[in-house]
Amino acid sequence: MFIDHNYKEIINSIPHEVVLVAVSKTKPNEDIMEAYRAGHRVFGENKVQEMVNKYEALPKDINWHMIGHLQRNKVKYMASFVSLIHGVDKMSTLVEINKQAKKNTRVIDCLLQARIAKEDTKFGLEFNEIEQILFSSELEALENVRIKGLMGMATFTDDEEQIASEFADLGEFYQSLRSKGCKLEVLSMGMSGDYKIALDHGSNMIRVGSAIFGERNYIAEQ
Repeated sequence: MFIDHNYKEIINSIPHEVVLVAVSKTKPNEDIMEAYRAGHRVFGENKVQEMVNKYEALPKDINWHMIGHLQRNKVKYMASFVSLIHGVDKMSTLVEINKQAKKNTRVIDCLLQARIAKEDTKFGLEFNEIEQILFSSELEALENVRIKGLMGMATFTDDEEQIASEFADLGEFYQSLRSKGCKLEVLSMGMSGDYKIALDHGSNMIRVGSAIFGERNYIAEQ
């Protein structure tokens, strides 16, 4: 039981207050069910259609997290069930999420994605842009969206000092926002290769895929 062993090893090594998002993108339903039978209920996908297909086929007590970059025209497909959207980096995306959440009589939880990596390919908002959104009247008017916290991905590098510095910057920014009255609860940092560093800098939600499921085979979104 490869997945069961890996899952239990990770879950037993992290603080109980840390949420483990098992990144199941590209993985078959059988693998997800093995983790499910081990007791896990929080899974992350980066393709909306793949997540919809899995939602329809798998137990309904699974909490599905959208962890990939989100196109506004895809929000409607998952608005009825998604538990948390991780990578919001535009006000216009929040407006669309609010619109679709209202249609489904829901409030959808979201994380604002901060740009902390020194890579041009990473999405995200600068810290000052996050502050502008959080304290804006436009956000206050979105009654069907709730900003639960921040998310950030470090640079893909073997330089652990750089990774630690990037996570530290986001951790300090997160705490500064809380000190200013922002009701944030989630700081999502850390993946299979760097989650231990992220935990050292205040992360309370980690996104772990290959360390649980093994290396993945990439498939195209339908």
